[in-house]
Amino acid sequence: MKARVKWHENAVFIAESGSGHAVVVDGPAEIGGRNLGVRPMELMLMSVGSCSAVDIVQILKKARQPVSACEVDVAGERAETDPKVFTKIHLHFTVSGKGLSENHVKRAVQLSAEKYCSASIMLQKAAEVTHSHTLVELE
Repeated sequence: MKARVKWHENAVFIAESGSGHAVVVDGPAEIGGRNLGVRPMELMLMSVGSCSAVDIVQILKKARQPVSACEVDVAGERAETDPKVFTKIHLHFTVSGKGLSENHVKRAVQLSAEKYCSASIMLQKAAEVTHSHTLVELE
């Protein structure tokens, strides 16, 4: 797996994945950023959220659960001093479907957190990572 990050101007960089997809990354105004892209640490939260959400949807599909939607809100707390690493990260999943099993959703979140989401498991080595979920029954 590879990626390339290329400086564009000021604090703007273009990050390109090995699979050919690009993301604009920009720093804060105090270092010349102009709010043209996501901040690097925001990208880490987005990464762990999407990694976990992919797992949960796939686990529920394999269990033949009628999942219709999955959203994850990710909140991170950072250290006050440099390096301002994440000290706490919380992922809250809202999983929707008609006839979803609470036990299946709970187990999918647990499996992602403990076994499958490499981003979450990697970050657990540096930060307290917690998970919660809400099940939304669709009519």
